[in-house]
Amino acid sequence: MNEALKQKLSKLPAAPGVYFHKNESGEIIYVGKAAVLKNRVRQYFQKTRKDPKTEALVHEIADTDWIVVDTEMDALFLESEMIKRYMPKWNILLRDDKTVSYVRITMNEEVPYISFTRNPVDDKATYIGPFYGKSSAENAVRILRRVFPYYVKPYTGRKTLDTDLGLTPGIEIGRCEPKDYKRNLRKLIRYIEGDREKLLKDLEKTMRDEAAKGNYELAAEARDQLFGLKELKKKIVFSDKEFLDISSDQALKQLQELIGLKEPPRRIEGYDISHQSGENTVGSMVVFINGTAARSEYRKFKIRTSRNDDLKSMTEVISRRLKHKEWDYPDLIILDGGITQVNAILPLIKPYNIPVIGRDKSGDHTRNAKIKLVIPNYSKLRVFRSAAARGLAREPHGDGRERRDPKLEYLELPGSSHIARLIARIDEEAHRFAITYHSLLKRKSMLK
Repeated sequence: MNEALKQKLSKLPAAPGVYFHKNESGEIIYVGKAAVLKNRVRQYFQKTRKDPKTEALVHEIADTDWIVVDTEMDALFLESEMIKRYMPKWNILLRDDKTVSYVRITMNEEVPYISFTRNPVDDKATYIGPFYGKSSAENAVRILRRVFPYYVKPYTGRKTLDTDLGLTPGIEIGRCEPKDYKRNLRKLIRYIEGDREKLLKDLEKTMRDEAAKGNYELAAEARDQLFGLKELKKKIVFSDKEFLDISSDQALKQLQELIGLKEPPRRIEGYDISHQSGENTVGSMVVFINGTAARSEYRKFKIRTSRNDDLKSMTEVISRRLKHKEWDYPDLIILDGGITQVNAILPLIKPYNIPVIGRDKSGDHTRNAKIKLVIPNYSKLRVFRSAAARGLAREPHGDGRERRDPKLEYLELPGSSHIARLIARIDEEAHRFAITYHSLLKRKSMLK
């Protein structure tokens, strides 16, 4: 351990959080979570016997950063997001696949049940995850069972001990109807996926509205769920606060410089289009706040106009999005598309002064796809040249000149750069979200 790192570790707080081990070049090589940062991070450097892989990891550590959060559960979900974003090599080398967990909810069944799995499949069930830390994720969802009772096995209609303990919705004894059970499961899903503060407000509104109508049972149910969630927040707080210090996030700082923004982009929106031969065409909008996914802000669009024209579909999605003044406007838009898509969107967003970047993959959505960007020339070319000099980007043809369209710069990023990893993560989420909605509409159309 070098002296600078030794001094830094002396300031570790006795609080839950996520830590980032870095090598000499500043690359994040491992992301982990801790109930107590002070204890967990220091363990790496204690003179105790470690397995060979962990010894090799420690040998590479030159620096460590951390983010303090409210609870262990906050750390669990933030760690999962950061691993998806950075894909650190030592998380891959050290990770035992058995520790990765998905929450599986059979919402396609009349009486759903919840289980956990390592391998999601296309079986029409709802999957949430992955979570890196199987036991932690399972404990969190089981704690939520006290507020939103659910079944853990396929429904048989037989009463069990869980029924008497109030851990099932009680359909088997007439305590609840299947439709009411599904309604409560949707609340549970919202809570896990991040729509927490709005869910609490909705429950409070439901409690008041149903009481005013004289529906005292529904009002009491909403009241119990509201108070139950507030009580659970003392144990598992899924906080919507900004985890990251935006001024220290390298990807956001580099984006700020690359496109000439006054400040690092706080809210970034990513867009994608999905269809099959023009059928069930949909658009997706994903939102990243301070570099992390804000799933409660995601939106989906069913295309109303052209079904088999990605350009017109993207134009429709952006136009409809901009009409929603109740949604915070983004500091940056990232499109799945190249020069044609960016040129089509520029007139729409110009009145809002929102910058846009296009990721040109030519249909390649794989993780290893080259990060080629189309960037309107918001600033002079010297910004691009300074970025290229630091190895952040290069012009594909290598001559450092502008493309035929003087308003655009066409850049290619090395996959190891901070910007590339963030944009790839946003693009991956936009593509996943669009495909999920498209598949849902496809299944519904097949049942008609």
